[in-house]
Amino acid sequence: MEQRNSTDVIEEFLDLENAVAIDVGCGNGWLTRWLAGLGAHVTGIEVSPRQLAKARSTQSVADESYMTGLAEELPLRNRSADVVIFFNSLHHVDAVGLPKALKEASRVLKHGGVLYVSEPLPEGPYFQLMKPAHDETVVRRRAQEILRHAPEFGLLLERQLTHLDSIKFKDFQAFHDRITSINPETRARFDDQEQEFRVRFESLGEKDDGGWSFDQPMRVAVLRRS
Repeated sequence: MEQRNSTDVIEEFLDLENAVAIDVGCGNGWLTRWLAGLGAHVTGIEVSPRQLAKARSTQSVADESYMTGLAEELPLRNRSADVVIFFNSLHHVDAVGLPKALKEASRVLKHGGVLYVSEPLPEGPYFQLMKPAHDETVVRRRAQEILRHAPEFGLLLERQLTHLDSIKFKDFQAFHDRITSINPETRARFDDQEQEFRVRFESLGEKDDGGWSFDQPMRVAVLRRS
């Protein structure tokens, strides 16, 4: 499996210059800003008020904006977007909402527009590292399964790639901070097994001068609105 940075794959697969792009589940807006820097007109969609506040408090790069919304009910006009992107976000949609999310992506895409989905697979060193505290096996598999139904929503698979990305941490504390911020239940599980996590961190990671790296297999699907 080829080692490739996820943003490099996006840049290769998508024509972003002057494209109207929607970043669904944009979090703190880092990808929204990166896309805007490549010349896209980007709207980041996020449901979390805390994450939206972070996104909006960061200085703009170019033509980006943010809206409160859900993947299952995008606050956007029909046929208004050239590109809809789910980056590490489709698996956060619940089982009932997944078909709605694809239907909404299809609705807002122009004819010939592209749905770009990049999702972590339930395997690899980083997945194994976080699994005891935050096991996403079921939701990650569910996100892959729903894409098989994409033609039902007028979304036809055009290109697919499985590659290795690298998740990096300065040290164990940085990993601790990321995982325990997910929710109180995850924090409790982490705290109960912290010594085990330290052992797993050092056995599964690769250390260099910049910190620790963990491989994460990713699957990218590019689907065209028919």
